Amino acid sequence: MGTDPRPADTLWLLLRQGGNDADYNMALDEALLESAPDLGRPVLRFYAWRQAAATFGYAQRHADIERLTRLRPLVRRPTGGGLVPHDADWTYSLVFPAGHFWHRLKAVESYQRVHQWVCAAFARLNVPTALSPNSQKEIPGQCFVGAEKDDVLWEGRKIAGAAQRRTRRGLLVQGSVQPPPLGLERGSWESAMCEAARGTFGIEWQPLEIQLPLRNLAEELRAAKYAQAAYNQKR
Repeated sequence: MGTDPRPADTLWLLLRQGGNDADYNMALDEALLESAPDLGRPVLRFYAWRQAAATFGYAQRHADIERLTRLRPLVRRPTGGGLVPHDADWTYSLVFPAGHFWHRLKAVESYQRVHQWVCAAFARLNVPTALSPNSQKEIPGQCFVGAEKDDVLWEGRKIAGAAQRRTRRGLLVQGSVQPPPLGLERGSWESAMCEAARGTFGIEWQPLEIQLPLRNLAEELRAAKYAQAAYNQKR
């Protein structure tokens, strides 16, 4: 990774992308998780969607999900959680290698921590948000109907949620923000996220270049899993 003089725990990798297909977005997130030990540093990835789609939690039943939304394609995430529509949301993922402080946190702690970060970013844009003090889920399986404890609320409505997966290789957090109707731009929010991490956690950012091994792994996962109806409909 070079000889950068800053400590590795405060030098994180940043990947800002435009729109991709839904199956590739999920495949690249899993590839980043699998590659976490080799990358050696946390990764923050911002990405968008080439077309409207929906993702759903790894353990959810496809037959249940397809009745809840008309969005297609429906792609199973590598993380848990519920149905998330991707037609106008801002999405990001975080990957931490095994042994990192975030990887050692309990799931409820990392969930709260990432949403405190999201709130801090919105504060930089003069948008007041808060963490949900308790669960207020109304329809099971739908991530943005009601709210779970520590989801991000704007004027009492959930605007941000996340799902996680911990393995021996690292921690993957996949987050979605349904932006409040205030004319905010995605790029401004992404920059606010980076600045909030610098101010709160002392993070400095280094651009992540996707090297051939990571690119190939993402394409392999896409072809073998996320682009396959048999995988997305396996339960």
